[in-house]
This record gives sequence, C-alpha cells and structure tokens, in this order.
Amino acid sequence: MKSRYVPPALLSVAVLTVSLAASDPPRPNLLLLFVDNVGYGDLGCYGNRDAITPRIDRLASEGVRCLDFYIASPSCSPSRGAILTGRHPERNGLNYQMSSNVNARGEGLPVTERILPQYLKPLGYACGAFGKWNIGFEPGQRPTERGFDEFLGHQSGNIHYYKHLYHGQNDMRRGTEAVDLRGQYSTDVFADAACDFIGRCADQSWFVYLPFNAAHFIGPHNVEPGEKVQWQAPASALARHGCRPDEPDQRKRFHAVLTALDDAVGRVLDTVDGLGLRERTLVMFISDNGAFMLPGRGLEVQSNAPLRGGGVTVCEGGVRVPAVFRWPGHLPAGEVNRVMLSSLDIVPLAMSVAGGTLPGDRVFDGRDPLPALQGKSPSPHDALHWIWNQGRNEQWRGMREGDFKLLRASDRGSWQLFDLSQDIGEQTDLAASHPQKLQELVRHFGQWQADIAADRGNNAAD
Repeated sequence: MKSRYVPPALLSVAVLTVSLAASDPPRPNLLLLFVDNVGYGDLGCYGNRDAITPRIDRLASEGVRCLDFYIASPSCSPSRGAILTGRHPERNGLNYQMSSNVNARGEGLPVTERILPQYLKPLGYACGAFGKWNIGFEPGQRPTERGFDEFLGHQSGNIHYYKHLYHGQNDMRRGTEAVDLRGQYSTDVFADAACDFIGRCADQSWFVYLPFNAAHFIGPHNVEPGEKVQWQAPASALARHGCRPDEPDQRKRFHAVLTALDDAVGRVLDTVDGLGLRERTLVMFISDNGAFMLPGRGLEVQSNAPLRGGGVTVCEGGVRVPAVFRWPGHLPAGEVNRVMLSSLDIVPLAMSVAGGTLPGDRVFDGRDPLPALQGKSPSPHDALHWIWNQGRNEQWRGMREGDFKLLRASDRGSWQLFDLSQDIGEQTDLAASHPQKLQELVRHFGQWQADIAADRGNNAAD
C-alpha cells in the first residue's frame, strides 16, 4: 500500500523506544479511531442504506458493535478531554466548547490533568496523535508536552478540509510548530501519518490516537471569502456516489465525506494487518458526539436515527454514538453488544489491556469494560450523567440509570423521564405517570452533582 503522505525527514519528533528483555513480548497495541460528529444512524453497519462505508462495516463484523455506548459530552472539546482522562468533564475542568480565541490562548484541559499517553509511556509505549486536538494549545498543553511522541494535526475545531483554515488562519501543526500542507485532504493527511508511525513502531508497543476532523461540517468562518460553504469531499469519493465534483446536493456530499473517511480507516487497518499486528492490536472506533441537527445552516443532512435530537443536547441523539471494538482472540467477532458503556471507560480499558495500573491520586469515572464487551458481565456503571450548558436557555441535564433516562433542557424547566427499553426515541414522557421513579432519579442526580462538587473542592484545595 502506498501512502500519500510521507513526513519530511528530520521534522518528526523521535519516537521513544524502551528496551525490553528479549523474553518479554511487546504489550498489545492500542488504536483509537475517534471520528467527529458521526451520528448513530450514519453508518452502514448501523442501518444507513445510503452510506458507503464498507471498511467500517467490516470492522463491525470482525469485532463488537455497541448499541448502548455513550459519550461523556455532546460537544467536541469536553468529549476529547473526557476520553483522554477517563474523568467526567465536570471533574476534569473542561466542560465547555473551546472558542477560536481559547483554542490557542486559553487554559483548555488543565495541565494538572493527566491523559492516556502519560500513563502508557512508562509501560514502554510509543505514542502518536494525528488529527483534531481541540483541548488547548498553550505551552504545556500541546500533545508533545502531554505524553505524545509525535503530533500532526490541527489545534482547534472544524477546519477547512483542504486549506486547513480555522477563522482565517492555518491551523495545522507538526509538533508545536505551524506546517503548511494546503491542498492535501485532511482525512488523508491524518490517516497516512498514522500509517507511517505504525510502520516505524511495528517492533514495539504503540498507542495511536487518530481523532479525525471528519465528518464535521465546515463552518462559514473557515472558508475563504466568496467560497461556498458545503460538505468537502474528494472527487473520487463523490464519484462513488454517482456525483460530479460540483454536486449541489449536500446529503450526497456528506455521504462522500463519510466514504472518504471510511477509505482512510481502511488504509490504517490494512497497515496494522499487513504488518502482522492484527491479533496484537485493540482497535477502538468511536464518534465524539452525535450528529448535529441545528436548523438554518443547510448542512444538517446526517442521521441519528432512531434517536431523538443531536449534538449539543443530551438527548439520546447527542450522547449515544456508534462504537466498535476489535481485538481478535479476546473479543468475539460479529457480536452486537447492548450493555451501557461510556467513552470514560477507554482509559481504564487501555490500561487493563496494557497491563498497567491507574494511579490512586484522583477519581476516575470510567470502568474497565472488557468483561462487558466479552459478554461476561453487565454494565460496570450503575448510571451515567451529563451536564451541558449550550446557552442561556439551554442548560441540559441528563442521567441514564438502568433503562430509565432523566432529562431536562433548562434549569428552569421540568424533568422528563423515559423508559429507553420501550422508547429509544424518547417520545413518551413518563414523569407524570411514574412520579416515584422520577423523584428517585432526581435525588440520585443531585447526589452525583454533590460528589463531583466535593471532589472539585478537594482538588482546588490541593
């Protein structure tokens, strides 16, 4: 397989190598494919008949496809902070979406928080990150200052796919420095950089964090003056959907973006398998939140079906996401998993697979999901919780406990109650007919909030 992107010599940060005894086999590799705004109903393996996503669909057939997997936040920045720390956004200090100014000059994820590569490096892992960072790029916050040996990606949010613009500026970085890769499709840049890293690290244990900016829509502030705001896809991917490069139908253009993402995922998996690392690599494919369903932009063509709502809400469509796990010999192939799991579980899962131990100096909200993914145990969570303040009139609060979902869209509004076992689309509010269950869950949510506040207070005192 020929890679379209080869990092220039001498510019890559040297990969950390750790000498292991000849008798010690390398620890399992970890590949985290973290896609952007891919909805619960967007992929072929989740029932979308218009999608052309054969490689992701095959990945699902080779591993475990989750139906009840939740993200810790319905927005990009806090979702990333949570999956890398294993700590709820309310606990780790990043429970807001980073703006254009804050991305480059704000605190973002506090430097007191440790992220997954900082736990894996002492175990001998080479760690690379390729794609969307979006949790802070001030000195001390950047990927190569937080445990990653190499980084090629963008520091902020939903960049131009070809020009890599974010609010008029080139947002692409190699290590900590700006790099001009204008004209190269970002999905391919990130996938090919990951393939190159995996090839160079094939003889040791590695962790690759591949947070694609696809399939996030492009915003009007990230195009050049006079340029049309539309889903940006390569001509080859558009042709797969029977479209010309100037196709005006935004739904077809989105599906081409998804197909280009699928191709990139396939190249990374082919690299892993071609190097003989398939059985030694845990592959994790997860979306950072549900597809956006905000009116008025003309780009809301995705699907969270059969779920209600979308990104930046804590309705099921905002926080329940596609997730697939493959680890031959350790996870069943072609399995559909209906256990409630969370992106908070990724750090404990990675450390369990790597044979490490999480420190006892902080609270982790995630739990090791491996037994549940293997079909050997129920959910490791009694409940999952969400707090998201999208705006003055949208102060989302939510909790799932068992099959019941507690939800409200404003602190001034009333709580709603849904039975997800009967009503996955959250259409029938049971608050009036199940007052005792409602009061019970509201009390549990309040207890969780108090525990979080107490933990934050202890950390501040320390």
